[in-house]
Amino acid sequence: MLKFDMVVLHVADPVASGAFYSALLERPLVQSNPVFSMLPLSDSVLLGLWAASEADPDGQSAPGASEISFNVADRERLVKRHADWVAKGHKIILDPVEMPFGHTFVATDPDGHRVRAVANTNR
Repeated sequence: MLKFDMVVLHVADPVASGAFYSALLERPLVQSNPVFSMLPLSDSVLLGLWAASEADPDGQSAPGASEISFNVADRERLVKRHADWVAKGHKIILDPVEMPFGHTFVATDPDGHRVRAVANTNR
């Protein structure tokens, strides 16, 4: 079972976007740097603000792109989830890869919205 834990917006400036959402939502940032800022939306869901230039290793992302992210318990389960989604015919736009926040892959829904699965031991 996947656990919904984050909404990620691809933005031009994570620091500026972090300040905007922190003030708008009256919630403190838990992370802020030129590549990624993050703040809680609730006790279990986070808002991630990721530099569009860094969000996609192929450089296809642009500010305004978005994705939903699900946490997977560990790397082994992530690899199994990826294989399952491939077998079901889901479009995968990023095969499993190690990124600074954990091992991850990305699929898209029928409208092209990104659906990320990540095995993250950093949170």
